[in-house]
Amino acid sequence: MKIAVIVGHPRPRSFCEALGDSYAQGAREAGHEVEVIRLADLGFDPILHGGFKGDQPLEPDLMAAQAAIGAAQHSVWVWPMWFGSAPALMKGFIERVFQMGWAAEKIDGPPWYRPLLTGRSARVIVTMQMPVMVYRFVAGARSARTFSKQILEHAGIGPVRRTYFGMVDISTPEQRARWLEEVQALGRRGI
Repeated sequence: MKIAVIVGHPRPRSFCEALGDSYAQGAREAGHEVEVIRLADLGFDPILHGGFKGDQPLEPDLMAAQAAIGAAQHSVWVWPMWFGSAPALMKGFIERVFQMGWAAEKIDGPPWYRPLLTGRSARVIVTMQMPVMVYRFVAGARSARTFSKQILEHAGIGPVRRTYFGMVDISTPEQRARWLEEVQALGRRGI
């Protein structure tokens, strides 16, 4: 299976990058073909100037990312929760890459669009400073649910599974090692 791992932390060598690399390692061990896309390494303007009515050509890094995500049967999205959502770099990446005509196309009549990335699955991995139980049951896991439903599933990607790691800022090296092993095992299973 072809898998695209997208790491949305804007800082290189972050724990999110380690999680993405662990997933990729497990997937490769199982024989999957993996491409890791680290947003921190890409050169692109994250601002969608003119909104969805402007003409803003994709930079080469975004064209390559679009090709990798489009070719993948499974994608893994790893990002830290900042101010209740994904970092601005991840949001800018989505706005630039998931354009109408690539992720979905307009149609005349409800639901007014047709998803174009069907037949693919995804996993969203989110790190945070709050406890996971608080995120799920008090905050309603809103940012990850919105990312899954309004972006990935809107484009036809599904099922979308989610994994959360909480209290990362005060986690021990042993806890982080267990999380990396957990993600590596997900990669081996390709889910």
